[in-house]
Amino acid sequence: MPGSTDGSTKTMGALTIGALVAVTAYTVALGSNGWLWFGWVVLGLITLGMVATRSA
Repeated sequence: MPGSTDGSTKTMGALTIGALVAVTAYTVALGSNGWLWFGWVVLGLITLGMVATRSA
């Protein structure tokens, strides 16, 4: 079902952007946390993988 895949990819994109905002706010307020940034990078890579899979 291409429609559901597209919706889940958009949801993952929104989640990734929201996580970036949250991690950035945490870093500004309380200082950097490497694990949070690592988690965000992993989430971003998963999102990019979903986008690449959808495009193929």
